Amino acid sequence: MISTTDRRYALELIDEANTHGGHLPTACRVLGINERTYHRWKKMLRKTGKLDDLRPCAERPTPANKLSPEEEQTILEQVNSPEFVNSSSTQIIS
Repeated sequence: MISTTDRRYALELIDEANTHGGHLPTACRVLGINERTYHRWKKMLRKTGKLDDLRPCAERPTPANKLSPEEEQTILEQVNSPEFVNSSSTQIIS
């Protein structure tokens, strides 16, 4: 992930290049970011005044196929049972 400071600096560099006749796609490519990323950062800066990376804080839905706590406990009890104590995971699944 790119730090907030580095994002701000990248925007400054790209804007400066653009002001002096540089092409936006070229400036983005030189810094190793996608042009879409540049526009997203600019939009975020305009809306919130910040450039924080919000991905780590994003709410993610629980997968539909996630095991319930009871199912997980049943599996753990089974694989830790004396019957499978010396078996690899491949042998247990087979």
